[in-house]
Amino acid sequence: MRDQARNAAFDVMRAVAERDAYANLLLPRLLRERGISGRDAALATELTYGTLRGLGTYDAVIEACSDRAPDPAVRDALRLGAHQLLQMRIPPHAAVGTSVDLVRLRVGQGAAKFVNAVLRKIAGRSLEEWVPIVAPDPDRDPAGHLAVAHSHPRWVVTAFRDALGKDAGETADVLAADNDRPQVTLVARPGRSSVKELRDAGAEPARYSPYGACLPEGDPGRIAAVAETRAAVQDEASQLVALALTRVPLDGRDERWLDLCAGPGGKAGLLDAIATHGDLEGLAATPAAGGAGGRAGGAVRPGLVRPFAGGARLVAADVQHHRARLVWQTTVDAGVITADGTEPAWRPEAFDRVMLDAPCTGLGALRRRPEARWRRDPSSIAELSRLQRRLLGTALDAVRPGGVVAYVTCSPHLAETRVVVGDVLARRDDVEQLDARDYLPEVGGLGEGPHAQFWPHRHGTDAMFLALLRKRA
Repeated sequence: MRDQARNAAFDVMRAVAERDAYANLLLPRLLRERGISGRDAALATELTYGTLRGLGTYDAVIEACSDRAPDPAVRDALRLGAHQLLQMRIPPHAAVGTSVDLVRLRVGQGAAKFVNAVLRKIAGRSLEEWVPIVAPDPDRDPAGHLAVAHSHPRWVVTAFRDALGKDAGETADVLAADNDRPQVTLVARPGRSSVKELRDAGAEPARYSPYGACLPEGDPGRIAAVAETRAAVQDEASQLVALALTRVPLDGRDERWLDLCAGPGGKAGLLDAIATHGDLEGLAATPAAGGAGGRAGGAVRPGLVRPFAGGARLVAADVQHHRARLVWQTTVDAGVITADGTEPAWRPEAFDRVMLDAPCTGLGALRRRPEARWRRDPSSIAELSRLQRRLLGTALDAVRPGGVVAYVTCSPHLAETRVVVGDVLARRDDVEQLDARDYLPEVGGLGEGPHAQFWPHRHGTDAMFLALLRKRA
């Protein structure tokens, strides 16, 4: 009998390998088209995302148990089988038997015998027993050991360790958090929805964001506010970096905002709502220094954070037309244009606040896009960092004296974060960097400043980076 859940997971794995497909886009479509729901849909989802996260570890175990390199399709079936044996509560005989049936159906009888032999060897040990066998010695090669044990490319392990700095002992923690299934986090766009409405639909208040809510289970698209784009799925750190930009007090005019690289529209949706209706929640209280919410190192200075009262207009731009169209679909009052941020379609110093969510490696969102860790390589960093510098220069040129720019990346890689900001500031004498942590007083553990760095193991969010820069008046 055709196993719908395992066949769907196998098809996604093959599409990721052959066509660079995105699992988070393809799998839901396959489930709908094939009428897979309930427990089968949950099984297909865990098989797909869990296998993609554990790919590096499983490949090392498969290699140790194979006498030859398997063909690509057979390797994907072995990876799915290894995940069931090493990380799921599926009985070994069922994990092996269903994997063999899958290969017999999709590849052939000869391959099925090979898969049976390899998976039986894998089933002989637990994951905890396999890691010391297949991973490098942690004392001789700590980065290599972590790479295999936590299924990340070595260069990503090194990048996270460098970004953590003196807290590099947390490297294993952030790698482990990357392999946890993330919560579905929603944002209630002010003036259009509320956290109460999301709570009434089954969500729970988020840990930090006054507009955030977590959905324990179920399809967020079934919530009316989400279906009507009055609310949306958005990581909590993504909400907070946008909110921080709106909290910086400005002298004089505050009515023109720009989102420079707005697609697909998550931050633009929240900024559009706050620009129009204001920060309706405001800042309920100033946390005590060093407490559960406040940042270490001192209390927030009185009057530093100012909730925006509303009455501004957002211009949202993206270089790609289809991404700009997504922004248009998720915003209400914003002016949306297709424009290249490196060749401004606006006059200099036209805006009061600018959001630059710069194109990056996306290393901070590996929980949500597990296959991304295997697609990126260090060679892309140099080109991306050049683009990031150009875009940050454009953003600073676009903001008026006294205005503020938020530089954001969904990556903690130093070459995309602190190095970019430092290089741009070194070439300009008209910009000062603010301490971004001061505008996120409800969040602790954001680093030593003046930037703010979110981490999945500390905050349960994507590893989002924020720098706030003010144009000198």
